[in-house]
Amino acid sequence: MSPRLRCLTSVLFLAGLASSRYAVCDPVTNQPPLQTLLARNYTASINLANYLVSEKLDGVRALWDGQHLRFRSGNIIHAPSWFTSRLPSHPMDGELWTGRQQFDQVSAAVRRLVPANDEWQTISYQVFELPDGYGSFEDRLRQLNLSADRVGVPWLQVVHQFSVEDEQELHLTLRRFVKLGGEGLMLHRRDAVWQTGRSDALLKLKDYLDAEAKVIAYEAGKGKYQGKMGALLLEMPNGKKFKLGTGFSDALRLAPPELGSMVTYRYRDLTPQGIPRFASFLRLHETD
Repeated sequence: MSPRLRCLTSVLFLAGLASSRYAVCDPVTNQPPLQTLLARNYTASINLANYLVSEKLDGVRALWDGQHLRFRSGNIIHAPSWFTSRLPSHPMDGELWTGRQQFDQVSAAVRRLVPANDEWQTISYQVFELPDGYGSFEDRLRQLNLSADRVGVPWLQVVHQFSVEDEQELHLTLRRFVKLGGEGLMLHRRDAVWQTGRSDALLKLKDYLDAEAKVIAYEAGKGKYQGKMGALLLEMPNGKKFKLGTGFSDALRLAPPELGSMVTYRYRDLTPQGIPRFASFLRLHETD
């Protein structure tokens, strides 16, 4: 199906006249947003020999459609022409990344309508998937490495994938990366064909859990937070509500997330009532 026909099908779908897995096309390129694979949480019951492991990068997910970098929403990322002009003509999936614990910096940089060259000089495109590629994940990984070698620019890098022997080595590796400031690990099934949606083909492992919830109310601050936001009242996707009062900067307490917006929080586990235990604000949920 041609891109133009896929776009038309999307419009029909939105009108209730057809079904399609494609979202609305970008008005500049007339291309539908690329579909992505989303991770599930790691469980200890899997056979680790079937998986390759990599560091979980705390960057901004970016999809290259052969002409433009895009957010997951399909919106174009306004990168400098020197950054994109040397990228391959085939699609890629990866993260725009500046380093560990620098999410806020890279997020601000890639959302500018007019890119700042000095900021993009610090950004690399760390790719880990070849959308619509043939063969297993290992096959697609080899193709990505060949492509990156041909391009030969330092800002295009293939995420390093490695094996672990057992559960003990996996958790030792997790602790090593966390100690260095990393976010966690990703496990990608070696023999997985390219697919989209949430799947056991991709797993994430962190030293904490995280989730998203909707902001439905504010609680006024007291004491040192007098005149500022003290806590957010959040609603989980299952309808349960809880207060989130830690992890906020002073700037966020003065200008808290909008009502109805989504935030990402981290937590240790759930209480018997299903409420996050030791929850702390992590970031505004990425809608792009």
